Amino acid sequence: MYLISDLCQDLSEYLDRELVAEVYQAYLFAAEAHEGQSRISGEPYIYHPIAVARILGEMHMDHQSLVAAILHDVIEDTPTAKEKVSQIFGEEVAQLVDGVSKLTHIKFITHAEAQAENFRKMIMAMVQDLRVIFIKLADRLHNMRTLGVLRPEKKRRIAAETLEIYAPIAQRMGLNTMRLELEELGFQAYYPLRYATIQKEVKKVCGSRKEIMQEIVAAMQDHFRENNFSASITARKKHLYSIYQKMKVKRLPFANVMDLIGCRIIVATIPDCYLALGLIHNLYKPKPGQFKDYIAIPKANGYQSLHTTFLSRYDFPVEVQIRTKEMDEVAEHGIASHWSYKGGNDNSNMAHTKTREWLQNLIEMQHNATDSQEFLENVKVDLFPDEVYVFTPRGEILELPQGATGVDFAYAVHTQIGNRCVGIKIDHGRVPLHTQLKSGQKVEVITSKGAKPNPAWLNFVTTGKARSNIRNYLKTTQHHESIIQGKKLLENALLQFDLTLDQISDERFNQLLQSATIRDRDELFRQIGLGDRLAPIIARSLAERDDDPELQLDTLASESRPHLCIRGSEGSVISYSRCCRPIPGDPIFGYISSGKGIVIHTQECNNIHEYRKNPEKWIVVDWEKEVKGEFKVDLVVEAANRRGVLAKVASAIAAKRSNIDNIFLDDQDGRNTAIKMTILVSGRQHLAQIMRQLRKINNVLRIRRGR
Repeated sequence: MYLISDLCQDLSEYLDRELVAEVYQAYLFAAEAHEGQSRISGEPYIYHPIAVARILGEMHMDHQSLVAAILHDVIEDTPTAKEKVSQIFGEEVAQLVDGVSKLTHIKFITHAEAQAENFRKMIMAMVQDLRVIFIKLADRLHNMRTLGVLRPEKKRRIAAETLEIYAPIAQRMGLNTMRLELEELGFQAYYPLRYATIQKEVKKVCGSRKEIMQEIVAAMQDHFRENNFSASITARKKHLYSIYQKMKVKRLPFANVMDLIGCRIIVATIPDCYLALGLIHNLYKPKPGQFKDYIAIPKANGYQSLHTTFLSRYDFPVEVQIRTKEMDEVAEHGIASHWSYKGGNDNSNMAHTKTREWLQNLIEMQHNATDSQEFLENVKVDLFPDEVYVFTPRGEILELPQGATGVDFAYAVHTQIGNRCVGIKIDHGRVPLHTQLKSGQKVEVITSKGAKPNPAWLNFVTTGKARSNIRNYLKTTQHHESIIQGKKLLENALLQFDLTLDQISDERFNQLLQSATIRDRDELFRQIGLGDRLAPIIARSLAERDDDPELQLDTLASESRPHLCIRGSEGSVISYSRCCRPIPGDPIFGYISSGKGIVIHTQECNNIHEYRKNPEKWIVVDWEKEVKGEFKVDLVVEAANRRGVLAKVASAIAAKRSNIDNIFLDDQDGRNTAIKMTILVSGRQHLAQIMRQLRKINNVLRIRRGR
């Protein structure tokens, strides 16, 4: 049993006596607060906080973190108030303890909601003080070490949460030692049979390779001595969870996982890292494509090292990591090493800075998320990155997850750059926005002041920041636009009664809102704009004309009603149907669709007869004199099947300042081809100009608008 005396003795190796005494005082306070409490295992509860403090002590954390670790459950599990902790141990310790405490007083419908909300609070507390996450992770690690006494279903739930959230956060913080143990314990608890099977096979293989690895290490040491080079070399086994992940992702049987053993080389300086690399490659043949320079381009958590893989004489690969002692400290303890020294070394400060940058991105996601679960899902995306390193036009390096696109890059640069993105250049060449980026590419974002995020981007973006910002923009824009559109629709409907909104008394309006259980006027306008409520019916209620026999549904949609004028750039609350592709200049009508707002159709649309069955849902609309934007229209060009005719058609369309959005070739009889395409036009006049241009082409037989 690890006692407080053992903890104080261990802490005295790096803390002053008076600071160790403060940790002991925290123990006395916590022991009294937890008096009579036991863990499920039956042992006194106080042993858990001591164990959590021990984990942090092994990381050489500062005394305030250790005090908070011992007190981390007193606010949550005992009647002790935060004010009392603050009074005795200081406000900083009280804030740390409060940041670690769970939200047990809030009742959630599902465990998923509770998990997401607890995670959100933890992230927000981390922003205030990063040490909160160290205490939380140490708490989770000790709980994982003592998981055996729990019921199997609870063990699996906690293990899944550890693998999905806590281990990735430890990795993101650079806490490699802690991350590996969390993964191993989580894997063992969640998949006990798989863990035992892989463990048995690794013992068998590594037992036969142990002497071989000793021979390889001895050969490297001899080679270093011959070249008057000093370095520390150790062999290490690959962890079981990483082996399992490799088998799972690459669908490999265990027999095909070759890199089970690796070497770590610790040298004095950064130039020595590259000298060691040269000596290794001089001794053994490197495996192509396996070299990674994380010193020149550090990982997002500040990790730095050289990675290479060589083939041993026994024909199995050996992975080698080469780093300085300071890099090794950061690699094992990440940002925790920032607190190990006064001020921290350069490597730990870089890890600290990168973590701060990541947390700022999380804050932005938190503001944009609708609820805690959406926030958690966005963060999970960023917690599982296989890195891609790309360059900005200024030569700066950005790290993005594997599969990231140009839009992800734009949002990584700045939120407004992402919102105004219209194009991407990779290595000076224009590419589609959905193009996945590769390491080493130079990426440039093309922006436009009038541009805005496209909902289709959600189908291919990979980063949480891009996804949360796109969703937030679309939600905010739709909400604003639907209020404006709903107010406009209601004003038009009231004209049928010779009324305006200003003439409706506040009392009458409030009666309507109360009877319909609507929060306020803006909410009413929003629901009308989205088609969830019908403006003519609301107008009739406001006009108090429920008993008017002349006001029938057919008159609600009659030509005598005031027309709604649209300008083509209203956004998400007005859309244009695919069935008939209306463009400015076409005679049109609007159909109110629940949740979508107004859908515009041409009056020649084949679906108009179906819509006329619901006259209360369609409205008379016209185009404004000055219509802005580009509109899709379907065009069918029938041409003789001759070489080069498609190129001529495309060239003629481009000459008239139009773009082809989609194209399909339909060979009709071998002699003629129907070129079916969707093009972008500003209106009927623009379309007519394009059609006249196309008729001038030889071999074009007929042109018609698609329906």
